[in-house]
Amino acid sequence: MSTGKKTSSKTAKRTAEFARNTTETRISIRLVIEGSGQYKVSTGIRFFDHMLELFTRHGAFDLNLQCAGDLDVDQHHTVEDVGIALGEAFDRALGDKRGILRAGYFVMPMDETLAIAAVDLSGRTAYAVDTQVHTRLVGDLQTELVTDFFEGFARGARANVHVKTMYGRSNHHKIEAIFKAFARALRVACSKDKQLGEMLPSTKGLL
Repeated sequence: MSTGKKTSSKTAKRTAEFARNTTETRISIRLVIEGSGQYKVSTGIRFFDHMLELFTRHGAFDLNLQCAGDLDVDQHHTVEDVGIALGEAFDRALGDKRGILRAGYFVMPMDETLAIAAVDLSGRTAYAVDTQVHTRLVGDLQTELVTDFFEGFARGARANVHVKTMYGRSNHHKIEAIFKAFARALRVACSKDKQLGEMLPSTKGLL
């Protein structure tokens, strides 16, 4: 269950602030889309925190996200619920989505690794994740949960999210490159276009 507020206008920064509390996680989140890459993130999983921090910096968002989850059970609830809450924050902050580019993609090199991400803020949930990571842990993060994060984000944002590692050696780099590519693709998708004005980027008349 979540409660909160949103603002979206021509002049105001697009923001969202709310709490998402369940029996498994308690999350508070504040997002500014037109930010400067400032972050304060704490989930109890340090490598996951690092990914969210670099996501914020590369997307030029501002993010304050605090999560207290049942890590004594498993990391799954924390990672998935953070994905849902972050996606919902973007959905709220974007408001009616008029004038946004809606879709974006990015190809991100990181040393020997190359990753791609594509995002469509379509109002429909779909995801495809291929990390090419086959170890159980990177740092303290269970790597299989990277998919759960992006699935959760797609659900919360009502978006199509596709991320893929093309090649690489370092498992750390594979996951990091995906998060960086995703941040930059999302930044493009959220961007407003003067040519679009207040037009809704859909022939359906609804996103």
